[in-house]
Amino acid sequence: MPNDTRPMAVMATDAPARTKPSNYPEPFAARVAGRVKRPLGDLFALTHFGVNHTTLPPKSVSALRHAHSRQDEFVYILAGHPTLYTDEGATPLSPGMCAGFPAGSGNGHRLANETDQEVQYLEVGDRSEGDEVSYPEDDLQAVQVDGRWAFTHKDGRPY
Repeated sequence: MPNDTRPMAVMATDAPARTKPSNYPEPFAARVAGRVKRPLGDLFALTHFGVNHTTLPPKSVSALRHAHSRQDEFVYILAGHPTLYTDEGATPLSPGMCAGFPAGSGNGHRLANETDQEVQYLEVGDRSEGDEVSYPEDDLQAVQVDGRWAFTHKDGRPY
């Protein structure tokens, strides 16, 4: 039976923003300051994959450069001109372009808005339990346990 409190459709830009701007521990959370994620999948109680409408103000980044062990990720650029950074280097993106990152590829990635205009994109990822995330440029690693991220230093010490 449908849940009457869930919407059938919404304007993505009107969806509520995530209340906690970042799951990263400090000092890493400050590096994604300004990023706004609107968890669209949660609005519809999706359980197998997540969808976020993300806005990057000028001179901000989507995330630390990272790679997932079990989660596929996909981004679709709606507005603006971000730069995609991967192990291969920098790739300029524009509206209508998309990129995908298969689970276990080990290819660290992130988007950076190096322009003076806002960037908007959709990000889609599955919700694989036990996913682990590596961060090639930072002393950080993460594992998903019971739907929550646990962050440690690369040597295993907790943050």
